Amino acid sequence: MAAPIAALLPAPRQPADGGAVSVLPALFVPEACQWLSTTTGRVALEGYSWMQAVHWVAGSGLYKPRRHRSHGPRALGPTTVRVAQELAQLSPCRPGIEYLVRRTGLSERTVEYHLGMLREAGLLAYVVRGTRIRGAAAQASEFALMVPPEFDAALGIRTVLRDDAAPEYTRAVCGIAEAGRELMAQLAAKAARKVRKPRTKSGSKASVKGVRKGADQGAVTAVSGEVRCTPMQVGTSAVFSAGPTYSPPENRLASGEAKSPTPKKSAKQAGGRRKPNKVGRRYQLAKELVQELDWLRGCAVPRVAWVARDVADAGWTVTDVRAWLHMRGEVTRVRRGSGLLAVLLAGAETILDTPGKRADAIEQWRGSQEAARRHRIEQVRTRTERYDGDWAMPTSYRVQQEVAAAFAKVREVATGGRAILTDRQDLIPETESMPIGSGVQGLQDNEIVQARNDARQRLMMGDTSPITVAVDTLGREEAEHLYGPDLVRRGMQLACGARSSLMTYGRR
Repeated sequence: MAAPIAALLPAPRQPADGGAVSVLPALFVPEACQWLSTTTGRVALEGYSWMQAVHWVAGSGLYKPRRHRSHGPRALGPTTVRVAQELAQLSPCRPGIEYLVRRTGLSERTVEYHLGMLREAGLLAYVVRGTRIRGAAAQASEFALMVPPEFDAALGIRTVLRDDAAPEYTRAVCGIAEAGRELMAQLAAKAARKVRKPRTKSGSKASVKGVRKGADQGAVTAVSGEVRCTPMQVGTSAVFSAGPTYSPPENRLASGEAKSPTPKKSAKQAGGRRKPNKVGRRYQLAKELVQELDWLRGCAVPRVAWVARDVADAGWTVTDVRAWLHMRGEVTRVRRGSGLLAVLLAGAETILDTPGKRADAIEQWRGSQEAARRHRIEQVRTRTERYDGDWAMPTSYRVQQEVAAAFAKVREVATGGRAILTDRQDLIPETESMPIGSGVQGLQDNEIVQARNDARQRLMMGDTSPITVAVDTLGREEAEHLYGPDLVRRGMQLACGARSSLMTYGRR
């Protein structure tokens, strides 16, 4: 509690000229002077000496808040002292509003009120003011613990500026008047004492009423923190003549067989976990839908619960909902998942209104899933057989002739120039030459340029058939003469990569 004003103010001293008694002015620091660079006070060296000044201002009554509104604190009291105690423990003094709210148990607005009062009383000064920038983390304000000049004047504290070049707020204490020593000792005792949160009213009155009621009924039950009675009437803290104390038999105390008149049912006996109510079932279904449906990821569970409230109240499960969505059709592009779900679930509980209908829908959905799974397996198997199997002969007769001629030339070189017999040709003599159409000798320059441009465009689209057919039929050297070495190399690299199961190609 704050002490009276007379107890915290020293006796008035006569001025030097013998005139009237000097009176301390009211404490108020305008907003422009609440910065360290513009303040008239001095910086407190530690939190203990600063708390002496806080207690003096709280008890002097010199500071009164400039009330611009009808609400807010009316004076600097114990709540402000509690906030000041938290500030005195910080070094540097850079508290956040959330930190003070957590430490004091006050609301944000109340903490802001009391910080403003400490600044107006000259007890705090801004060093750096906090910032709030959108998109960035908020920065807390940093304060300096200040001692107002009125405190030094009231207690007769003498200060000195040890460095002429230092600012005025760095003044240090060098002495105190005799009249202010007693008051300083009282303030020191207050500063060493912690002001805690007021406790609620204790249950002493209720306990006394309970004891009296039990005495009227002839039995008193022992309660922790109240008047206790042991079964053997030993060590009682009080004796009541209203009635005897009930002592249960020792066999019951030893064996623990005494049964309560109102036995508690365990969770296992009560049936385990409590079943959710209507709202709980809605939220449970919404949470499962958000987890299982990809196009509902990121949607708010309360919104989905409101959308699916009708089917949840009808007893639908997440499997029933997925079966119904399969009947409505699959979706590929979704902009707002909750809105699409509301459209798809409209009237669902009236169509699949029986468990049998929902079971048939689930069976159809699972059958389609199994068919889709088998189709994917077949696609993978076909792709694997296509790329990893034996080479297939071209279907075009012209291409088959060119392939056979190329193979014959390869075999001729391998056999040292001897004639060989192919599957589709007669005996080819060694001196017989390849047709002119098998090379690039008969092509004009513009035709070669057009063929290269066509092959380059098709290669950009992922089609390597012109290059691979030319390499297979004409050979690598002739294909490079036709399409160029760089284009043939890129086409063969792309064709080799397409045969691998680790690489896929497609359009965006």
